[in-house]
Amino acid sequence: MLLCGVALAMLPRFAWAQAASQSPMVTVWKDPNCGCCKLWVEHLRANGLSVQVRDTGNIGARRRLGVPSGLASCHTAEVAGYVVEGHVPAREIQRLLKEKPDALGLAVPAMPIGSPGMDGPVYGGRKDAYEVLLMTKYGGTRVYQRYP
Repeated sequence: MLLCGVALAMLPRFAWAQAASQSPMVTVWKDPNCGCCKLWVEHLRANGLSVQVRDTGNIGARRRLGVPSGLASCHTAEVAGYVVEGHVPAREIQRLLKEKPDALGLAVPAMPIGSPGMDGPVYGGRKDAYEVLLMTKYGGTRVYQRYP
């Protein structure tokens, strides 16, 4: 009986610890026919992120979330109050969630070859240099990470 009481007392702590260890949901808006978007979603999931996909296109989400048009890409995501625009590596999203900067979010403008989702066999292993940009809440950017 005593063991049962101890187990019940520990249950809320266990549930809290389990919830704290789970990553927040990444909601992705993309075109239903976009192959590179699908591959990017697979990259996120393979790296431990939970993803919900909305195959409705991303233009409305991009505008609603305040992504400057010069940073646009083929998909837009939102996670824990941050915007993620384009082929941002999961590693940088996880870093963003850990560091929690006062920012709008991250962007990889355009669709650089070699970035997650743009790294399929069709590109023959080619990897172009690109930058992950931290978008400020006031329309500016700064380099968050460079990829050679």
